[in-house]
Amino acid sequence: MLGDIGSGKSFVAKQFGYPVFDADKEVTKIYRSDRSCYKKIKKNFPSFINSKIIKKNELGNVIRENKKNLKKISDIVHPIVRKRMHSFIKKNNKKKMLVFDIPLLVENKLYDKNFYLIFIQAAKNEIDIRLKKRPLYNKNIINSLRKAQKSLLYKKKISNFILKNNFKLQTVKKRIKIIKKEIINERNSS
Repeated sequence: MLGDIGSGKSFVAKQFGYPVFDADKEVTKIYRSDRSCYKKIKKNFPSFINSKIIKKNELGNVIRENKKNLKKISDIVHPIVRKRMHSFIKKNNKKKMLVFDIPLLVENKLYDKNFYLIFIQAAKNEIDIRLKKRPLYNKNIINSLRKAQKSLLYKKKISNFILKNNFKLQTVKKRIKIIKKEIINERNSS
């Protein structure tokens, strides 16, 4: 799944009916339980990490302090996410299809020729409304995250499919059904 922050990638991924690797959920688990990650982040940002687990609001403060800190955090966390992704693939290798909900899929080169890239397109005003409802919403952090990503135009261009998300379950399910059918037909013909 590719698309803007808040475009509904996670919402769409869940509707496919296949196992989903949700990188954001994995990162949350890492922040809660991976002691090695905690120690590295605490060592790099000792004045910001004050709790026994890594809290997103503390990391938000780290990023607000200096936008370059986002890369430092990513360099610590992404290798762990990559290992968990490989474990997920191994665990689900018999499944007909796997879904990857990874915000930095393209930027971290986590896909290969076997992946079908689906760009989730949503109206900008709808995205903004949804983002503002998120806990710990911070426009500056959202903008920093967007700047760390490849352009939406580029992601749309490299995608195999574009799914217009109007955030209505039945409409999204119909669109997913068409995409799944095309993917399965293409795989069966090759």
